[in-house]
Amino acid sequence: MSSLPFGALASEHRIDPIGLELYTVRNLMKTDVPGTLSKVAAVGYKEVEFAGYFGHSPRALRVMLDQVGLTSPSCHVDYAVVQNHWPEAIEAGHALGHKFIVCPWIDDSQRRSPDGYKRAADLFNQAGETSRKAGIQFAYHNHYWEFIPSSQLGGKLPYDFLLESTDPANVKMELDLCWITVAGKDPLAYFNKYPSRFALAHVKDISKLPKLDMRRDSKAMIDDIAVSFTAVGDGIIPWKTYLPAAQDASVQHFFVENDEPKDAIANITASYAYLDKLRF
Repeated sequence: MSSLPFGALASEHRIDPIGLELYTVRNLMKTDVPGTLSKVAAVGYKEVEFAGYFGHSPRALRVMLDQVGLTSPSCHVDYAVVQNHWPEAIEAGHALGHKFIVCPWIDDSQRRSPDGYKRAADLFNQAGETSRKAGIQFAYHNHYWEFIPSSQLGGKLPYDFLLESTDPANVKMELDLCWITVAGKDPLAYFNKYPSRFALAHVKDISKLPKLDMRRDSKAMIDDIAVSFTAVGDGIIPWKTYLPAAQDASVQHFFVENDEPKDAIANITASYAYLDKLRF
């Protein structure tokens, strides 16, 4: 019989540090960046992922982060920035201490064109090689449509195409664990098949799975789905399964996100409290 104290055999793995995607608090950021960062830090978050700089210079933002004890290992930038302003994005990334720059979106019109995904893969490869040589890793963030068979790809899943058509050294993935679930796919299968490709993850929860309509504009579809997003731990995502698998797959950074919270601070506070206590 074991002489260890009761509970000592239980796993003590956890998410640490817990990060926040600042898109969640974007409405607050629009009017008060330093105040919002201070509130985020007060909740307990240690890392943030920027989604826009809200009119402030990267160096000014770095000062704001330092003042409240936050770091920003990652940011999101538009496809057009990757295409047309990549050197500036890398320079800003250095100023803010970003280790990753993530593209989160490919427009509907490009995705529906015959060579749209190929052009995206080529751009991501080129941008990733440039940023890697400058010391910053490029990554791509998914929504739901990457896991729906594409007629432009002969029925192949766009996510699989992007993984297979880009150099693992140049292009990593930020897996949104909610959106892949919404699309009916298993993140563990991707972690197992591509263990070196996932560097970041979005931690977002949802109260019920929606019915997807691929005929609709994706932004409109997302708006409809977003009403079902909840604080992390209040929904149906199996975090005790997903999070340790993500850690095993070498995910380095976990960012809480809610696209449309009714009360952003209350939402991120509840999400943090759940994750801070979660052990697996």
